[in-house]
Amino acid sequence: MENLITLVALVVVIISVLSSAIRVVQEYERGVIFRLGRYVGVRGPGLFFLIPFIERMQKVDLRVVTMDVPTQEAITRDNVTVKVNAVVYFRVVDPANAVIKVVNHIMATSQLAQTTLRSVLGQSDLDELLSQREQINQRLQQIIDEGTEPWGVKVSQVEIRDVELPQTMQRAMAAQAEAERDRRAKIIHADGEYQAAEKLAQAARIISAEPASLQLRYLQTLSEIASDKSNIVVFPVPVEFFQQLLKRDK
Repeated sequence: MENLITLVALVVVIISVLSSAIRVVQEYERGVIFRLGRYVGVRGPGLFFLIPFIERMQKVDLRVVTMDVPTQEAITRDNVTVKVNAVVYFRVVDPANAVIKVVNHIMATSQLAQTTLRSVLGQSDLDELLSQREQINQRLQQIIDEGTEPWGVKVSQVEIRDVELPQTMQRAMAAQAEAERDRRAKIIHADGEYQAAEKLAQAARIISAEPASLQLRYLQTLSEIASDKSNIVVFPVPVEFFQQLLKRDK
């Protein structure tokens, strides 16, 4: 009986040791191995064995992480208070550094993104923030990526999503946009008047050079008016017209 109990206990111990020694790492993961507290390498993906009670493994996910940056309130370079949030895309490229050099690489990246966002907003004008957002996104990505590089984290993209302005600033911008539209409309109208006057001046020069063209124009106008028989039209005939006829009679 005692031998049976001993055998069962031995089997249980062997199974527990084997289960602690066998490790499976998925395709998108890597296992960082420590032997008696010292880093010895990265393993995976697949099935492998650890030395029981001597080696320890910590898994690291290599997939892209999409992280929301909470809304940050900052003052732009031209003293406008704005609230901005963003999204950061990053992934681990060096599992060993992500485990050894930082306690929690996701939390550390989040904190760095928040402070960098406030800093970059403080160095930018409001017009730049609204019209050159792509350049600001690139600047944020570069700065955050430089900060996370020692941790084995690669920041691939940063996107500013929403920019919230004070109500007074929104009304001022709306009034400015309306004034700009009025200015453009007046410029277009003035340009049309200028082009029309220029064409009339050209026509006047042509008519003054060729008096017969004025007579032809009068005849054409008479023809157009004569097509409408419902009205009586009194049309003045220029004196030059009779002068041309008298010259012909002579």
